[in-house]
Amino acid sequence: MTEQIDVVDVIRTKRDRGTLDDAQIDWVIDAYTRGVVADEQMSALAMAILLNGMDRREIARWTAAMIASGERMDFSGLGRPTADKHSTGGVGDKITLPLAPLVAVFGVAVPQLSGRGLGHTGGTLDKMESIPGWRPDLSTEAMLAQLRDVGAVVCAAGSGLAPADRKLYALRDVTGTVEAIPLIASSIMSKKIAEGTGALVLDVKVGSGAFMKTETDARELARTMVALGSDAGVRTVALLTDMSTPLGLTAGNALEVRESLEVLAGGGPADVVELTAALAVEMLAAAGRPTDEAEVRAALGDGRAMDVWRAMIRAQGGDPDAELPTARETHVVTAPADGVLERLDALAVGVAAWRLGAGRARKEDPVQAAAGVELHAKPGGEVRAGQPLLTLHTDTPERFDRALAALEGAWELAAPGTALEPRPLVIDRIAQEAPHA
Repeated sequence: MTEQIDVVDVIRTKRDRGTLDDAQIDWVIDAYTRGVVADEQMSALAMAILLNGMDRREIARWTAAMIASGERMDFSGLGRPTADKHSTGGVGDKITLPLAPLVAVFGVAVPQLSGRGLGHTGGTLDKMESIPGWRPDLSTEAMLAQLRDVGAVVCAAGSGLAPADRKLYALRDVTGTVEAIPLIASSIMSKKIAEGTGALVLDVKVGSGAFMKTETDARELARTMVALGSDAGVRTVALLTDMSTPLGLTAGNALEVRESLEVLAGGGPADVVELTAALAVEMLAAAGRPTDEAEVRAALGDGRAMDVWRAMIRAQGGDPDAELPTARETHVVTAPADGVLERLDALAVGVAAWRLGAGRARKEDPVQAAAGVELHAKPGGEVRAGQPLLTLHTDTPERFDRALAALEGAWELAAPGTALEPRPLVIDRIAQEAPHA
């Protein structure tokens, strides 16, 4: 087939700060998916996009072209509304685990198509795979049946959804272009729109442990994704949430499942419960089932969310009563003096968990189910000299030294009795714009 467009012209247009027209965007995504555009050419275009940006029309068309590269799912036959949540990734972010069954309690189906972790951010599938017997791969028919019968599913996205994104994501990861906001937004939203959910709530993290380190960048990403969702007819809202310190008291796979079970049993760390409830309220409202926070929290306390969780695990071959893996070796880091924990850096904890074996450097790397970091104090908490601050978990103790190196300078103690100004967990809410006339 004779190609109608020259890829070098497309690269030059963006290199010279021009805007790509619809035909150029449609062609370059299709041609890259077919293998006509080479990796080095798409790398050059991705870098030009990182440096020079895209306008709203370009991003919308790029997203549509990625969706068109594959199939679209349809949940209209379920007989109940659907809502999904996507987090841009953080440390200790196990929110999907209690959130999906919690929302399902209120008659909204939750198709949570999730991924694996890369770098310091943990993947939902890695966490779930620490549950004995649980399997992530479901056919579309099995997924629909589980949504009908149970109301929630956490599973791997099928290879047919936005295949252009899978190819481009792998390229961005090795070419220093992961941080390009137009490419992050189109990557996330192409998969979520193709997935067919009726409502989408975005948890856009900001802080040291997030991809977006500044509130300005996080806000731009959130606004871009909300606009893409709105333009595609998906009811979309975003919360900007703090990721300067880890969420909850654990970072690691089985450790985070254990903590999620505490939340589903009506306990768990206050910040995990707060964010789970806030996102559930947003998902239910976007799905047309408005529910107040007190009702949402009640479903955690009275066992209804736990019942859905157990059914969800069983439906995918898991044993909800099985013992979770525990690490063969632990190392405790203690407080050097009395004081108030002033800072505990999320990125450092995430890198430590990764080095202990909880994460991967390449997609094909295995992970240790039991590896990770357990926190014994959060910023604002009083600590005593010699008290445990962190416990490191791994099956391979030779990893401790590199994990400890990642934690050097990761925390600061203030004088005993110091009162710290609490940081809000939810920084802002960004809702759909009014439809264009």
